[in-house]
Amino acid sequence: MARRKKSFSRRRKVCRFCVDKIDHIDYKDLKLLQNYVVERAKILPRRISGNCARHQRMLQRAIKRARHIALLPFSSD
Repeated sequence: MARRKKSFSRRRKVCRFCVDKIDHIDYKDLKLLQNYVVERAKILPRRISGNCARHQRMLQRAIKRARHIALLPFSSD
């Protein structure tokens, strides 16, 4: 009796910023930025968040700016 592998297709993740047509990610929008930071204060990678490369760079820059002026933590305690 041959076993068959279950085949499934993953849904392609789409960039939330492209869908909402956001051109600029503001570093003062903490509610948005905290969705892309894990509790250990690491930035979610692109393959997990589903962002396009352009918006991932903008997001990364905004998170780093927010950290620099102490709106977001650099690391967890």
